[in-house]
Amino acid sequence: MTRRGEMMFRKFLLALMAPLFAALAVAQTSEMTRVPAQIDAGAIPLYDGQAPGSDGSDIKEIWTNAGTERWVRNVTQPTLLPVLPDEGTATGAAVIVIPGGGFQFVSIDNEGYPIAEWLAGQGVAAFVLKYRVMETPAPEDDFSVHMQRMFSPTPETEPIDVSTGIPLAVADAQAALKIVEARSAEWGIDTGRIGLLGFSAGAITSLGVVLDDSDAPHPDFIGYIYGPMTAVDVPADAPPMFAALAANDSLFGNQGFGLVESWMGAGGSAELHVYESGGHGFGSYKRGVTADGWFDQFMRWMNAQGLLETAEPE
Repeated sequence: MTRRGEMMFRKFLLALMAPLFAALAVAQTSEMTRVPAQIDAGAIPLYDGQAPGSDGSDIKEIWTNAGTERWVRNVTQPTLLPVLPDEGTATGAAVIVIPGGGFQFVSIDNEGYPIAEWLAGQGVAAFVLKYRVMETPAPEDDFSVHMQRMFSPTPETEPIDVSTGIPLAVADAQAALKIVEARSAEWGIDTGRIGLLGFSAGAITSLGVVLDDSDAPHPDFIGYIYGPMTAVDVPADAPPMFAALAANDSLFGNQGFGLVESWMGAGGSAELHVYESGGHGFGSYKRGVTADGWFDQFMRWMNAQGLLETAEPE
């Protein structure tokens, strides 16, 4: 990201980082337990050797059960997991799925694996991005204290600058785009129909990729699921955006819709769905609330955009 793009993005972040971690208080120490890491045989490393910008320290990846889902912490070796549709149903479209987690963990179960399976079931080549996150204390009890410090800081504790985790996530999303584009023929993908679908911190990451004014790859469309709604300076070539948010979202439900307004004001295409209920982090959960329908509406939007038209890959 160029300096101008980084400054613009950081200005945007200042408006949203204060409330960002309030929703992470859902996990109690007694609920969090260490579980074995899932080994995805088909996962593709994003980089050869050490990831650029990493310090090379010997940090171990941790998988923690938070009660209803697993969180992947201390990721230093990012990967991309292909979840491909059956050949007979493949549309040629592709989506890189970017889970949330406040840049402290990757919400792999709620906003990763199931979302990719849903997409593949609709003929869309899906790719789960396990991106680099900020280091957190290894013991689950200490991790819980760390999270408390983030969303309930005291004058005696030094604040944690969570924005430092964003550039690595954005770089990993850009690397993922490069891989999908480079192997598009192998996977039967149309290089003009490769998008990002981000949740919360993943939505922030997706937006960062769009706002980057360097020559790094950009998506052809984005799904922006319960991300912040603060207005930004939108580039003239911004891709079509599908945005979804619950009105009772504890983080971003009362921000207005400046992001969508600025998107459309710049001449971009945007569709916004605001659900009466669903809270923050509805993802793949089915809880009998109106937000349960977001995925079906996302697929209808993709179809209306001409993204699901079966065609020979370029």
